[in-house]
Amino acid sequence: MKAEELDQILGGPTKIAKLCNISVPSVSMWKRTGVPKDRLIFLAAEIERSTKSVITRQMMFPDTYKTIWPELH
Repeated sequence: MKAEELDQILGGPTKIAKLCNISVPSVSMWKRTGVPKDRLIFLAAEIERSTKSVITRQMMFPDTYKTIWPELH
């Protein structure tokens, strides 16, 4: 998932920074460097909730979601 998509889904860099407890410039840098996988995993449930399951954790991590979220088996 691209940073721009994440901004749109979750309401922008400020909201994402608060969710992750990091600085807004760190989130803004993702537009150049890409969203770190660990941050995307951390935000995945919120993305799923915000999109009303249009985008699911299973869709974002089809090969690893069972390991990351065993409750989704």
